[in-house]
Amino acid sequence: MNFHQLHIFYTVAERGSFSAAAQALHMTQPAVTMQIQSLEDYFGTKLLHRSTKKIELSEAGATLLPFAKKSMQLIREADEAMSAFTHMLEGRLHIGASLTIGEYIVPRMLGPFGQEYPHIRMAMNVMNTTQIMDDILKHQLNLGLIEAPVQHPDIVVEPVMQDELKLIVPSGHVLAKAKKVVLEDVFKHPFIAREKGSGTRQVIEDGLKSRGADASRLAIVMEMGSTGAVKSAVEAGLGITMLSPSSVKHEVELGLLKIVNIADITFKRKFYAIHLKSALLPIPAVTFLSYLRRHDQEAEVFGESPDDPTIQKEEESL
Repeated sequence: MNFHQLHIFYTVAERGSFSAAAQALHMTQPAVTMQIQSLEDYFGTKLLHRSTKKIELSEAGATLLPFAKKSMQLIREADEAMSAFTHMLEGRLHIGASLTIGEYIVPRMLGPFGQEYPHIRMAMNVMNTTQIMDDILKHQLNLGLIEAPVQHPDIVVEPVMQDELKLIVPSGHVLAKAKKVVLEDVFKHPFIAREKGSGTRQVIEDGLKSRGADASRLAIVMEMGSTGAVKSAVEAGLGITMLSPSSVKHEVELGLLKIVNIADITFKRKFYAIHLKSALLPIPAVTFLSYLRRHDQEAEVFGESPDDPTIQKEEESL
């Protein structure tokens, strides 16, 4: 016995004939008859009395009919519930983001994004790149935002945003008051670095290498495992560092830290979106990616944005 057979039995009983049931079910009459016979064989008894004029339920058929009706009702309720759930999913986006992006970039964008797309509800987990990849492969995340490209045969990787690291110093530091800072000035002061292997550390080392400078010339006095720890050490006057302006916006506004441009070098990087190659991105994910690209092009989020204190200071001096 299966639901399809119960559906056919219920329709025959409701319509009163095999031909009417066949028409309603878009089946041939012999196919309907065969399914009823299979159901009768399963129960070992006649469910319908057949005559030339009409179909009548047997005692066994009358006993089965309420259960067939309940099954039909349950299926309708299941369809309605799943339809509502699918509609809800159309407006829900679950992403994973690595540390800098998840703590300092995306949160600043969620307010404007929510105002522009109020029908999309977003959930975000901040985790490392390996965890993001694992959750995408397990279909637990729609989209991931990471700070360095990865390679996996089942994952699509595409650049969506760009960032630039700047020199970050305590507000009372001598470099904060310098009219011009060059790379040699950076080498002269204690430096607070992210741990080896971090995306931020790699960008610094690659930038120095591109200018023929050895990263070993940085006077590293501390290595920290998070951006927050680096900021705290710099605030305490233990050294200088290089971070994304987005990650120190609050401290700059409070006058605790200063963003300083280095005249002879830039430290630029890209942020990447990753998603499952075998699955189409849901509409909310496509919408959010388009939003990220648009805001990146308009330079409203990163160090070159209009609200960057460094740029404001330069504009005021013109």
